[in-house]
Amino acid sequence: MKPTNPPSAATPTGPAALRPDCSQCFALCCTAFGFTRSADFAIDKPPATPCPNLAPDFSCTIHDRLRPRGFAGCTVFDCFGAGQAVSQRLFRGISWREDPESAPDMFGAFKVLRQLHEMLWLLAQAGAKAYGPDTAEDVRRLQAKVRAVAAGALEEVLAADIASLHLQVGGALREVSEEVRAGYFGAGPSGDDPRLVRLAPGADLAGANLRGLPLCAADLRGACLIAADLRGADLTAADLLGADLRDAKLDDADLTGALFLTQAQITAAHGSASTLLPAGLEQPGHWHAATPAAPARPVEAP
Repeated sequence: MKPTNPPSAATPTGPAALRPDCSQCFALCCTAFGFTRSADFAIDKPPATPCPNLAPDFSCTIHDRLRPRGFAGCTVFDCFGAGQAVSQRLFRGISWREDPESAPDMFGAFKVLRQLHEMLWLLAQAGAKAYGPDTAEDVRRLQAKVRAVAAGALEEVLAADIASLHLQVGGALREVSEEVRAGYFGAGPSGDDPRLVRLAPGADLAGANLRGLPLCAADLRGACLIAADLRGADLTAADLLGADLRDAKLDDADLTGALFLTQAQITAAHGSASTLLPAGLEQPGHWHAATPAAPARPVEAP
């Protein structure tokens, strides 16, 4: 049965609420989405079906062996806290197993809320980086708008105009990016190294040797950096929104001032204790493994 009661006025949408808490979720990432057999996943799984590795208590039976068992794609997924928000707030702690009729709406709400929470994560970064008062106000306005939709009742979440919000948030992030990058020595990366010419939004830099380059203020939004060598690179003020960092080498790289980086991007890459990350992001455990992991899927971004 579909819950219709409005959310509490105290519904959290702050930074803590944008981090996944699997103990409060009905394994929505293991059920709502489908995947095909590939380097990321060892099997085919249709959408809206539970993964065969899912336990009765909604835990993963191979959680500590996902990568060696061929499920590297699972290790890089980040719901930005949408899983527990849907499970506990929108559906009041009643799982799709207890109420099978709720599954379509639960899975649909999860897909929408995950995108809304990712927008809030990125807007929080934008708000902390914005220089101009007009830009900062635009970011705050959008934060309030997205937060209101994310904190809405089930019907409001399902009816959200995600495409429109993506366009608005994407525009605000681009404005902040341009401000920050222009203020960093007034330009993007410069120098005589011919490799710098290839740096551009959406550039195909798969496997590129960018080791040790000054990539400060580079616009790498949506760039393909799969298996790129970024060891020792300075990525201060570099826009990495939606950049594909699967298997990128980040040893000794400085990403502390990088723009719009997410945990999923970091988890898909390879680094070490020498990699410098922005506040709020953690070094994945597999970074210290001897054998590189299989590639993971690209990360969606607004």
